[in-house]
Amino acid sequence: MMRPLWTFFGLAFVVIGAIGLFLPFLPTVPFMLAAAFCFSQSSPRLHNWLLTHNIFGPPIHAWRERGAVPRRVKWISTLSSLAAPVISAILGFSTAVIAFQVICVIAVMAFIWTRPD
Repeated sequence: MMRPLWTFFGLAFVVIGAIGLFLPFLPTVPFMLAAAFCFSQSSPRLHNWLLTHNIFGPPIHAWRERGAVPRRVKWISTLSSLAAPVISAILGFSTAVIAFQVICVIAVMAFIWTRPD
């Protein structure tokens, strides 16, 4: 009974993660990690597909094996995360919103940059 639900959430996470490839402030890897977990609970075929995918598979393996984030991904994450407060400032968002975004970016970047490469 739970397998279809796990599959649904896994597919939803894959879609959101794939969209994150094109949006600067939507991360891809955390959604793919969530999708891998969901597929491990529901579909060995989809789980295997995700783990062997040319783009999504290597970051999942790196995270599972070493808790690692490749340096290239760290830089891409940093630059794309900085886009959110910059875009907000250009659009005229309040200082409080921009400050909150900056605090979130700093916290996420601190986590990412303390992971092994």
